[in-house]
Amino acid sequence: MAADSRAKAATLNLRRRLLSSSCRLFFPEDPVKIIRSQGQYLYDEQGREFLDCVNNVAHVGHCHPTVVQAAHEQNLVLNTNSRYLHDNIVDYAQRLSETLPKELSVFYFLNSGSEANDLALRLARQYTEHQDVVVLDHAYHGHLSSLIDISPYKFRDLDGQKEWVHVVCTPTSPQVSFHPQAWMTWQCLSLQAPLPDTYRGPYREDHPNPAEAYANEVKNVVNIAQEKGRKIAAFFAESLPSVAGQIIPPAGYFSQVAEHIRRAGGLFVADEIQVGFGRVGKHFWAFQLEGESFVPDIVTMGKSIGNGHPVACVVTTQAVSRAFEATGIEYFNTFGGNPVSCAVGLAVLDVLETEQLQAHATNVGSFLMEHLSQQKAKHPIIGDVRGTGLFIGVDLIKDETLRTPATEEAEYLISRLKENYILLSTDGPGRNVLKFKPPMCFSLDNAQHLVAKLDDILTDMEEKVRSCKTLRIQPNSVKHPSGKRDLCLAHLHQEIHQLQLAFA
Repeated sequence: MAADSRAKAATLNLRRRLLSSSCRLFFPEDPVKIIRSQGQYLYDEQGREFLDCVNNVAHVGHCHPTVVQAAHEQNLVLNTNSRYLHDNIVDYAQRLSETLPKELSVFYFLNSGSEANDLALRLARQYTEHQDVVVLDHAYHGHLSSLIDISPYKFRDLDGQKEWVHVVCTPTSPQVSFHPQAWMTWQCLSLQAPLPDTYRGPYREDHPNPAEAYANEVKNVVNIAQEKGRKIAAFFAESLPSVAGQIIPPAGYFSQVAEHIRRAGGLFVADEIQVGFGRVGKHFWAFQLEGESFVPDIVTMGKSIGNGHPVACVVTTQAVSRAFEATGIEYFNTFGGNPVSCAVGLAVLDVLETEQLQAHATNVGSFLMEHLSQQKAKHPIIGDVRGTGLFIGVDLIKDETLRTPATEEAEYLISRLKENYILLSTDGPGRNVLKFKPPMCFSLDNAQHLVAKLDDILTDMEEKVRSCKTLRIQPNSVKHPSGKRDLCLAHLHQEIHQLQLAFA
């Protein structure tokens, strides 16, 4: 039986029988069966078209004909490992080098972002001869054991934090999570530093120099580790933290962090797996938002690099590479850098250039940010709109004072969008941040359609529970009208519960 002719229920039953339940589905109550894709659209078994607003892996568009053709033509000729000479791997390294600072000049090719970050960890430890790693709170850097250990997003639900991992973290107590004054008390007890979030963290949009304040918190974490006799090998961070809630760090933050880390003998690793290759619009790499003078010691790439084909890359300096080579141990990856993967990678770069997708990300992203900001002025549940290019987050809140995450409301909104054939998802510790990371071919018409549907759904939610208007605090208000707000949310939660029962 052809896969596309099998009934969705039969496919779901097979999956439940044959695959682990830890391999989760989107919309588990009513999953979507996707059998075809093109550009920014996905199609289910009934031919219904869904607008994909979140799949940053299909970077230049699902099934882009140039990328598909490149893979097919190279597959017809040769696919083997990188121990043989072949032009594709050196051509690809050369093309990538043209997008990067000259200091980053040595390339390693792999198959996944997890492999890339694992190698970056090995490189840093070999070069520095240190062991410890500093990471941001709620970070996720991959599914290998070495990376689960440096991913608070995962390890807090498993074996916990290792002694050699130092988390630049935010408070987790519900009573203090989003209140600056309470944070300062908690911080003194924990001796840890926060995520550079100017919306929810202790140093917010009204702080005179949030970049310096947040970077000094990293410095404190490093100093405390050193007082315990620990030695820092690396600081790992996504250039724009995505799983943490589409965070845009204040300008200058990473440059100052790099100074503190390097002074401690460590390296700065920029994880570009989610945000590289022109997604931020203004620059090809998200770390370049820090300015031309900022150069990481190691950069990792994955996901979008191959438009769905398993490709990944690590690039570093000559000095770091030579230290790794000095071990005398060969680095070999069976499929990393094979001719087909490199042909795909070259094709992705060609499409980015010929279709001017980086400039397109700037134009469409600016349009989307503007119109989402208009929705923020209209709908009090939208607390913040942040982003650059086609990397955008919309932070949904229960109230303006505490900025409490509107988790259930976000889940409800995502379900309603799916009913309107728009696929979106959430991120952040409270799972309340709508994340926009669509294929780069996402158009102005797509953005307009998305915002219109979002407006319709939020308006409908507010009409059903009119007291939601009390979410908006009036000027000179002394006390938040929490009773009315709680009533509003109770009505909305009832709506959510009824929706869940309908899907059960």
